[in-house]
Amino acid sequence: MTVNQRRQTQHYFITAPMPCPYLPGRFERKLVTELRGPEANNIHNVLSRAGFRRSHSIAYLPACSECDACIPVRVNAKDFKDSRNFRRNRATNADLTRQIFAASATQEQFRLFSDYQAARHGDGDMARMDARDYRAMMEDTTVETSIFEYRNADNRLIAVALVDGLSDGLSAVYSFFDPREERRSLGTYIVLDLVAEAARMNLPFVYLGYWVRDCRKMSYKTRFKPLEYFREGQWVQHTPDEDANPSD
Repeated sequence: MTVNQRRQTQHYFITAPMPCPYLPGRFERKLVTELRGPEANNIHNVLSRAGFRRSHSIAYLPACSECDACIPVRVNAKDFKDSRNFRRNRATNADLTRQIFAASATQEQFRLFSDYQAARHGDGDMARMDARDYRAMMEDTTVETSIFEYRNADNRLIAVALVDGLSDGLSAVYSFFDPREERRSLGTYIVLDLVAEAARMNLPFVYLGYWVRDCRKMSYKTRFKPLEYFREGQWVQHTPDEDANPSD
């Protein structure tokens, strides 16, 4: 399959079936394309608005023939609805400082990443990543990408987010944090910070990747409102009833 995108021919491929990382007993396939050349950023913007995600220099979209559980979601940063729990989260993390860097991996980040994987995803493929694999994940990009580092009052690195810049928002590619800091709910804090940063930059959206209804690890995404999901070629505002069956 090919698509002409501003004089550049864009090739798309379907991957072979692989075990699904979200739903046990199922298999996933992806539609993938390479982000390359001088139009990589423009192509990335177009594909992100069509539900694609980025990994390294590849954009991908679930293409499972018998399952449509993976739903692209994004937060409306402009009209974001705050809550008591979110305000409490920001107060708990008021001692943190954040700096934004170019996409460059460090040993300090890798140690934190390894601790996070061992504690949260010890049986997953990412737990077996070495320093070289980690560097590739963070640095192998052909689009506008930054690393957000979060430090406590002692200047200790406790959270990291890999973030793509889009013309209409920020895309949270991957994040990890110190598993010992459970009371901080750092995953929530990172999303709140990205929403605030998008609003500051006058960007309307924060893309959170895929939400899977039956995957408990994904349930936190529906707490950020207004939330939009991508179905049948368009973005539609999420409503609580759709947590039960978003395809209705």
